[in-house]
Parts: sequence; structure tokens; C-alpha cells
Amino acid sequence: MTRSLHHWMDGRAHVDDGSPRITVEGPLDRQPVATVPVGSEVEVDAAVTSALRARQDWRDKPPFERGRLLAAIARGLRDRQDEFVRVEVSETGKLEREMVGGLHTSADYFEYYGGVVRALFGQTINIGAGDHAFTDREPYGVVGMITPWNGPLTQASRGVAAALAAGNTVVLKPSEFTSSTTVMLAELASEVGVPPGVLNVVLGTGQEVGAAITRHPDVRLLAFTGSAGVGRQIAREAAERLVPTILELGGKSANLVFADADLDKAVSSAMTICVGAGQQCAALSRLLVQDVVYEEFVARVGEVMKARRPGPDLAPMTTEAQFEKVVEYFGIAESEGARLVAGGKAVTGELARGRYVEPTLYADVTPQMRIFREEIFGPVLAVTQFRDEAEAIELANDSDFGLVASVWTSDSARGLRVASRLEAGQVLVNGGRSGIETPFGGYKSSGLGREKGFESLMHYTQVKTTVVATRE
Repeated sequence: MTRSLHHWMDGRAHVDDGSPRITVEGPLDRQPVATVPVGSEVEVDAAVTSALRARQDWRDKPPFERGRLLAAIARGLRDRQDEFVRVEVSETGKLEREMVGGLHTSADYFEYYGGVVRALFGQTINIGAGDHAFTDREPYGVVGMITPWNGPLTQASRGVAAALAAGNTVVLKPSEFTSSTTVMLAELASEVGVPPGVLNVVLGTGQEVGAAITRHPDVRLLAFTGSAGVGRQIAREAAERLVPTILELGGKSANLVFADADLDKAVSSAMTICVGAGQQCAALSRLLVQDVVYEEFVARVGEVMKARRPGPDLAPMTTEAQFEKVVEYFGIAESEGARLVAGGKAVTGELARGRYVEPTLYADVTPQMRIFREEIFGPVLAVTQFRDEAEAIELANDSDFGLVASVWTSDSARGLRVASRLEAGQVLVNGGRSGIETPFGGYKSSGLGREKGFESLMHYTQVKTTVVATRE
């Protein structure tokens, strides 16, 4: 059954039967799964107007009241797990077990921010007798949010939970390819008692809806997750209006494996390139291996990669454009002389109905090759050899991006030393586990600001200083 989606504004569905619609074909078999209205400036303006009406009452609610509503959203997500999982799998192609984990992460965001917002305090400042100075952290007002197609529910939950907890209202545009669970999230928020206008969803394309949100004069903060190219465009538009941004952009993250590492664990870490079929900005897509163990490690990863089965163990590419892009990179890697160890082509046979590619490993990749430098966003791992610690750091930092890095070594001093020198917003040493509590964001072209953790609330609020004279 093909879902017919509608915008969500002012606490209800906004039905416009006259708008053109996009038919979304699912990645599992390229059959229609949803139709999406193509919104315009008109719908964006209506959504922003709704958010403006709601903002004062919402920001005036005590934090614990906002927190209780966010906790109710979390419970609703868990109660409706099967429905959310089924719908998102049909649009993204994620493995069901991956999506179940993603749903609980989404619920965790609402629980976390619903509780931690109670600790969002200002400061008192001693400027001497006769004056009492203090700061407050206040919401911006209407936040414009644009989320990508690769993790629609988790990406929306991450930003919406923090923004609403801080007292903002939100106008959100999900990707036109994976909009359903975002609309379902907004419906759920209304069902549990979030007031009309606090969370609005406008559907459509980036060129129409995304641009209208970015340029709207009443949107006071922009939060975007997506490509570096679009992020730069949004930053330019925001700069014209002097509007702050939170930009979580691309990555070409390095996974450094030293000869003294636990190689079994490092192999498992290398295979995380297959989670979500590599369609993650934080994917560890560059594997840097010390020369002493290079050939052994490449062979071990290659064996595991060849055993990974598209379908049961590997999701398809979510969009047709992404499928074509990954296949194109197979040709680029071959033409540039990378050594193919595993994979390297689209899947044939019965699974060819869907957008499946083989999990792929290239060895002997040099920094001059495009697969070393460019974000592929697929299950494609590029392996490069290094001699020593200095070269490993140099290779890891030889990138326009700086989102995540990983280090594997039995020498804890080296792990800390290398981590301190890597140009990345998050570094995981020996499989260190990040979570919703740990700030996430990038250096260089990987973005601005931070999502996740308490730090996110700093970016969804602004500081006001008040000084009261107490002299007689």
C-alpha cells in the first residue's frame, strides 16, 4: 500500500490536494511506497506563522513540563515500535535490527533532553557590591530544521528533542525520499499533548521548501544535516541574515590500526562500514594500517567482507541517485589503480530489483585517489598503509573533513597522544563507545556547532545578561 503523506502544521494534517506530488520508490524493490506533496513558500510561511504563535507559551512552560511531554513522546515511540520500524525500513531499506536500534535511540533522545533540560542554568557574576549580575539561557524562537534521507527518525529526534527542550518551536523539512516517520513523529507529539504549532513538518524538495525555510525572516536558527556543499549554501544564506547555524555535514573518517592493536576487535571496527550500508556521515571509510600487519589485516578484513551478504546482512542504497553514485565510484577506483580485494559491483540476480551493491574493499589506496578524499556514502572501504605514528596522523588529517576518527593500539599513551593530534570532532580509542550523551560535530568541512549531549542545548539557546542595581 502506498502512503499518501501531508504536511503537519498547527497540530493537524494540512491537506492540499492541488499540490504536485512526488512518488517515492522504496530501495528494496523499487516499488512505490509513498507520495509526498511538493511544498512551497506558502506552506513554509504558514508553518512559521504557526510556530510564532506557539513560541511564547512554549518557552514560558517550566522545563519540567516540557520534559514530561518529551518523555511521553519517548514512550509513544517505544509503544509503536513495530509501526515506525516497518515504515522506515520500507523507505530507507535499513535492516530491521538496525532500525529497531535506531528507534530506541530516537526515544532515548527525548528521554535524555526531557530530563537534562532541568539542569540548563545561567550564572551569577560577581561584579562588586551594589550590582547583581546574572545570565539566562534563552531559546532563539523558531528553529528551521532540515534533515537527510539516511536516518530520518533518529536525525529528526536528535534535533527536535534538544530544540524543544530548550524552549524553541520547530519548522522541519525531512528529505522528500524518507518523510513518513518524521510526519508520524509530529503526529505523535500532538497526540501526547505537545501544543499546536510547537512542531511543524513541511514536505517537499530542498530547492523549494529548504530554501524557503533558510530565507524566512522569522526563522532565527538554522539546523541542517547533509552534504558539505548544501551546508555551505545554507551558511551563506544565514550569514546574509546574521542567523546562527548548526551544520552537521559530511565525513571521510579515518580508522587507524597500529601493529600492536587487538586485530580481532579492529577487524570488527573496520566492518562498521557496512552498518546502514555505509550511508552514515560518521562512517569510518578510510582504513589506515601499519605496514607490519598491513597485508595480514587486509586479508582478514577481505574475508569478512566477502562473507557479508547483501539483503540479510547489508542494506541497499536508499535512493537511486546514491546507488548510481556508488557504482560510479567502483569505476573511478578501478581507473585510478586501487587494488580490489572484495566486492566492487552492483548485486545481480533476484536482489537486483533493489538498490544493492556489494560490500567493497580497496587496498593500496593513495592520498591522491578520489576514493581516499571524497565521501562515497556506501559500503566501500579504502585501505592505506603507514609506517609510523607521525605518518598515520598526517594521513588521517589529510582530508577536507574532520567528523570522526578511530585509533586502535595497545599503548594507551599512544592512543591519547594520537587522539589529541587528530583533526576530528570525535575520536574513539580502542572501540570507545559514544552515545546520545557525547557531543557530536565536526572540524573543517564537517560542520559547525554540536548535536547530542548537554552541549547541544548550548547551541539551541542564546545568553542574556541582566544586571540589577542594588545600591540605595
